[in-house]
Amino acid sequence: MRIINQDTKEGIIEVVPETLDDLWHLSHIVEVGDNASSKTTRRIQDNTGDKLRSDRGVKKTFYLGLDIENISFHIFTGKLRLTGVITRGPEDLIPLGSHHTLEVKLNTPITIKKERWPKWAIKRINQAIDASKKLSAMIVVLEDDSATLGLMRQFGIEYYGPIKGSVSGKRILDKNRQKNIVQFYEKVIESIEKFDSIENIVIAGPGFVKNDFYDYIKEKHKDLAKKSIIESTGSGGRVGISEVLKKGTVEKLTSENRVAIEMGAIEKLLTQIGKNSSKIVYGLKETKNAINLGAVSELLVLDTKVASENMGDLMDMVENMKGEVMVISSEHDGGKQLESLGGMAAILRYEIY
Repeated sequence: MRIINQDTKEGIIEVVPETLDDLWHLSHIVEVGDNASSKTTRRIQDNTGDKLRSDRGVKKTFYLGLDIENISFHIFTGKLRLTGVITRGPEDLIPLGSHHTLEVKLNTPITIKKERWPKWAIKRINQAIDASKKLSAMIVVLEDDSATLGLMRQFGIEYYGPIKGSVSGKRILDKNRQKNIVQFYEKVIESIEKFDSIENIVIAGPGFVKNDFYDYIKEKHKDLAKKSIIESTGSGGRVGISEVLKKGTVEKLTSENRVAIEMGAIEKLLTQIGKNSSKIVYGLKETKNAINLGAVSELLVLDTKVASENMGDLMDMVENMKGEVMVISSEHDGGKQLESLGGMAAILRYEIY
C-alpha cells in the first residue's frame, strides 16, 4: 500500500493498493457512508451505431465517485467491490444519483473521503504500508507422504495442498521407497519455491518426516535450509499449522507478522478466561461498558464488528486512555474463537463490578 495524497482538512486520503492484503485492509478501512472515487469501466448505451451495438452498449473507462452503501471482499477471487450512489462522473455518460459498483483494482489509485478519519483507520493504513515492506513466512507440515503448506497473509493463512507422495510404509518392502521419498520431497520443494518472497520457513509435523525433510534440504537445497527451522506438532495438515501459530514460533521469526500476533493475543485471552480471571470481559455489551468506564488495557475487536457496531469512537477512546487496540481478522481460527465470544473482548486494568 502506498499513500500518494493526504489532506486531513478535507478528510481525503488517496492510496494505491499493491497486494491482496492491501485490498483486505481497505475492505475494513472503508465504511458505509464514506465517499470513494477511482477509475472504473461501465457499459454505456451507444445509439450511434447499428442496432446490435446499441443493444449491447460499449465499455468506457472514466473517473467516478460514489457514496458507499455496501462493501464486499472475496478472498478467493481477490475482488473488493464498493457499491453506492454516484456523486461524481461524466454526466453525459452516467446519471448522477444512479447506482454503480466500483471494483477496486491493484496498482490503481483510489481516493477515500471520510467526515473524520479515526485513529484506528490511520493506524491500519500504516500497518498495511509497513507490511508491504516485509517478506512472508510459510509453515510446511509433513506427515508420512503428505504435506500441507500455510502461507502467512495479513488476513490469515492461505493454504496449499495437501501435496501427496507415493511413499510406502517402512514395514513394506519396496526397492523404490527411497526414490519415492526423494520425488515427494522435491514435489514439496517445488511448491515452496513458487513463492520467491518467503524469508522464514517453519518445517513442522508429528514424527520424524519433518527431520528427514530438513536433513534433505540441508544437503540438496542449502538456500532453503538457511531460512528454515523445525517445530514439533501433535497433528498434521491444517491442525498442525494452527498448532505452530499458537506456539508463537512464527511470531519469534517474524516479530511483526500480523496473524501470529493476533493468534497469540487470542491465546492469551483464552488462557485468562480459562483461569476465571476477573480482569477479562467479552461480548458486545460487557466490552463496551468496560470501555466507557475507562477500564480497558487491551481491546480485541473482530474486523467485521468495527463497522457493524460503529466501534470507531470507542476504539479511539481506548487509545486516548493509553490502551491498546487490536483488530482481529475473521479469516483465521483466532478470529473465529473471538466471534464465538461475541466478536470483542478486553483485558482490564482493574476489576469492574
